[in-house]
Amino acid sequence: GQLTVTPTLTASALLVVLLRVCYGSVSSVANQLKIFLFAGCCTTSRFRILKFTRMKMDSIEENIRLLLQGKCLEETQEFCDFTLEDQNELTESTGNVPTTPTPFTPTLKDNVCYIVAAVLINDEGEVLMIQEAKRSCAGQWYLPAGRLEPGESIVDATQREVLEETGLEVDITTLLMVECASGSWFRFVVTGNVTGGNLKTPAKADSESLQAMWVANIDELSLRGTDIFSLVQRARQHSSTDRALWHAPLLPLSKPATKMMIKLLIAIRKKSNNRMCILISDKTASHLPSTEINPARSLHYTLKKYMTEIFGSELPPHRPQGVLSTELLSSLEPGAHDGFVLTILIPVKKPLEEVTIIDKYSWVELSKALGTELLQKLDKNMIVPLNVIR
Repeated sequence: GQLTVTPTLTASALLVVLLRVCYGSVSSVANQLKIFLFAGCCTTSRFRILKFTRMKMDSIEENIRLLLQGKCLEETQEFCDFTLEDQNELTESTGNVPTTPTPFTPTLKDNVCYIVAAVLINDEGEVLMIQEAKRSCAGQWYLPAGRLEPGESIVDATQREVLEETGLEVDITTLLMVECASGSWFRFVVTGNVTGGNLKTPAKADSESLQAMWVANIDELSLRGTDIFSLVQRARQHSSTDRALWHAPLLPLSKPATKMMIKLLIAIRKKSNNRMCILISDKTASHLPSTEINPARSLHYTLKKYMTEIFGSELPPHRPQGVLSTELLSSLEPGAHDGFVLTILIPVKKPLEEVTIIDKYSWVELSKALGTELLQKLDKNMIVPLNVIR
């Protein structure tokens, strides 16, 4: 016959009922005791698994919460699901020859270049500019900017460059934009506040700069490059509008990495209950999907190749929304840890029920509160933009 189980029936009681159905009534005390102990062992194991699953879910949600706050994830190792070796094997399988040798060790002043640039706006809306001293662009004007040196973080490098080129001391408050022109050239644009120092005058000209000046209209200057217009515009908007309409201050994290990597927070909505879900890699310990950046190709190339690895050739509609965190701390020893990690948010426009993924990944449904927090990152100016220069 049929066995009806009520929602309040315990696992132990259910097992006893099933055994009774299979073997008839259990009359002896000894047999009842054996059944009870067997049921208890099974349910204890099941509760442990449920507890582990709950703990695992709590850990995933805590990491997402930290990520949305711009903090370091609690991970014990550096995960990479799609290495350059994997990418080259895939290229060879299509009959093409890989252009990037492996393994690739990012090394400052050799095969990677990280630029820092500061866009500082005063109370009058003027931007801090410097007059270049370098022979190739002497006399032209630009933002305080320069290369990140061995042993520096993004904040360290920016403060040094601003002091050397303008004479001013600054407190960096937030990342404004991340730009990349290839897989090996990245520019980290920040803003902040002047806290001290003296503005450099022509009398103090040196090899770093000829002078520094607060400028209301940079169009009136002979500029080294017009690429700074969008940076100045964004900094002025950030400075002049209500900060509640902008992402919270996001400082680059001083954390070493051996590879140049992208972590993906791929978000999707579940149609059945309207809850937000994120994609988790199950290749080893559960973590956000991650790929090594191909230094010889554009960032869009790396992203598309990895998204195809996850979803197959028919990619669901998606668009990189922006940067959630940046981890970088270069090494004093060349190549020891001159990599970095960018974590970017990628919303998928189709509902979860209509998207297929391979078996190495799975969707995890977020709590309603965390899902709402994640959705806020999709609003205008609520995330640091990623600009891929073509």
